[in-house]
Amino acid sequence: MNEQHRASILLAEDDEAMRSYLERALSQAGFSVTAVDRGTYALPLLSQGAFDLLLSDIVMPEMDGIELAQRCNEISPQTKVMFITGFAAVTLKASREQPNARVLSKPFHLKDLVIEVERVLEDRIAATL
Repeated sequence: MNEQHRASILLAEDDEAMRSYLERALSQAGFSVTAVDRGTYALPLLSQGAFDLLLSDIVMPEMDGIELAQRCNEISPQTKVMFITGFAAVTLKASREQPNARVLSKPFHLKDLVIEVERVLEDRIAATL
């Protein structure tokens, strides 16, 4: 197994079926995944642990993914951010407010998700080699 599959991902997704689907797929691809169902649960985890990637839905209760990403940038600036969403208008807002974050629109194939996650993490992995 190569280096990139040891990366640690914090997944914030409020839809239970989607969250378990993504968690299972990323774990099977070799990533270490911690999953929560809202941004407010993700924040303390970001301050406690070092995650390579925050993979967040944008539309969630209590705190949306964009606000979560902004807080992540303050708490854990080394953590990369990637959004998943089913809303085109939200994609545009995310691109404006978090220009360095990649946005993956639902529906997507799991292999595309894994490829995108690996791309986002490439420079972090290269820096640790």
